[in-house]
Parts: sequence; structure tokens; C-alpha cells
Amino acid sequence: METILSIPQIRHAQSGNFFLIAGSCVIESRDLSFEIARKIIEITDKLGIPYIYKSSYKKANRSKVDSFTGIGDKAGLEVLRDIRKELKIPVLTDIHSAEEAYFASQYVDVLQIPAFLCRQTDLLVAAAKTGKTVNIKKGQFLSPEAMKFACEKVVHAGNKKIILTDRGAMFGYQDLVVDFRGIPEMKKLGFPVVLDITHSLQQPNQHSGVTGGRPDMIETLARAAVAVGADGLFLETHPEPMLAKSDGANMLRLDLLEFMLEKLVRIRKTINEIEKLN
Repeated sequence: METILSIPQIRHAQSGNFFLIAGSCVIESRDLSFEIARKIIEITDKLGIPYIYKSSYKKANRSKVDSFTGIGDKAGLEVLRDIRKELKIPVLTDIHSAEEAYFASQYVDVLQIPAFLCRQTDLLVAAAKTGKTVNIKKGQFLSPEAMKFACEKVVHAGNKKIILTDRGAMFGYQDLVVDFRGIPEMKKLGFPVVLDITHSLQQPNQHSGVTGGRPDMIETLARAAVAVGADGLFLETHPEPMLAKSDGANMLRLDLLEFMLEKLVRIRKTINEIEKLN
């Protein structure tokens, strides 16, 4: 967990809990972003869970040309910067081009490489050279073992601060499936491994042009991820998912988060005790 310990302002890193990456899909407004961040901080401080706030400052990958993409690049990044400064927690956002890497790195602690872009060498190298922690999402089209090549690109550029995140694999055209063998397989690469719960429950390529989802399965996947040894969990949450401007169909309602995390912490404690017996 050296990677997690190296992230500025991370709390509870020695608690033995999984870490949490969570927030809204995209920054919709300053007030909403702070509301979500403050609530998750309250919960994770209570439960001793290391926490990284996440939100996209812009959404470059949307199905429809008229889909909401953000409040403006600089405005979105400034919200992330202010959450980082005022609430004293680390923040994460995704980037989509090599040119974005340095620009975004001035505002956040973790740069995320989207799953569709995880083989883009220039993007991985540019993110690595910022010196920030790099969270690489596994492409829906890649095997867990193939992620070693993405890691090699970042390490070769001089950065060993890597997180790997699974977000499911394509199962036909309109569904995803999680192969939980991928978590221990990617852990063999020596970096923290996360399961992106909510994106793994997407149902893409809908005829409406709006991605569907199965939020009723969020806790099921989360329990399984903790049980098989995931180091962290990634999820998107919103006070009113059906009003969210992006990915509302697969988000967790914010008021359901605490009870779920309480149960997951208990599972993690049990797993920690079992591992002591090995």
C-alpha cells in the first residue's frame, strides 16, 4: 500500500480497511460537489476508511453529442482544487489526452486513465511524468494479465505510483460482467487493485443513447470485491441519481452509502483475520 500512503492528505491509511474512491460522475456544480464530499468524509472518518474524492472535470466520452460534459475545464478543476484545499482530502480526476496531464495535475493528486484509453502510450507517459499517482482503469476489452504492459509504460517513464482499477468486461453489446479472478491476477503486478463497482454495472449501447445500469447490484459486487481481496473500491454517488447529469442509472444514492460501508468494513475485518491464519 505504499502507493496509497504516498498520496497527500490521505487519512486512515494504516487502518487495515480498503480505501474508497468516490464522488459524483462529473462536476455539476460547486455546491453539489462539496455536499457529496463532506458527507463521504463524515462517513469515512467515522469508519476509518482512507478516502479519495473523485469527479470528472469534463466528460469526454459521452454517447450523444448533446450530453452534458461539464461546467468548463478550468471551472471544474477549480472546484476540485478547492475541495482538496478546504476539506483537506486528496482528489482524483480523469484525463483524456497527453496535453491534459500537466494541466490537470496542478489541481489534483491522482490522475485517472479511462478504460478506453488504457493502451494510449503518450497519455500514460504524460501522466507518469507529472509525478502524480496514476490510476489506470482496465479496458473492457483487456485481460487482467495484459495490464502489466500499461504498468510498464508508467514505470518506464519514472513513476511507480500506480493504482489498477477493474471496471468489468464486455458481455455482448449491452452488458458487462466482472470476473473476480482479475483482482488477484492484477495484484500479482505489485500495485493496489480497485474494483469500480458502479461502472461495472453499466448497460452501455442503449438505443436511447443513454447508458443504463443495475444499481440494485452495487452492494453485491462490493461485498464480493472485498471478499476476494480488493485493496480499494470505486463508486459514484449522488443525492438524487435520477437527476444526475451523467451516469445516474448506475449510481449509488448517497444516503445508502454509510450502511453499505459499515457492512463492507465488517467483511474486511473478517478477511484480515482469515489471512492471519494462512
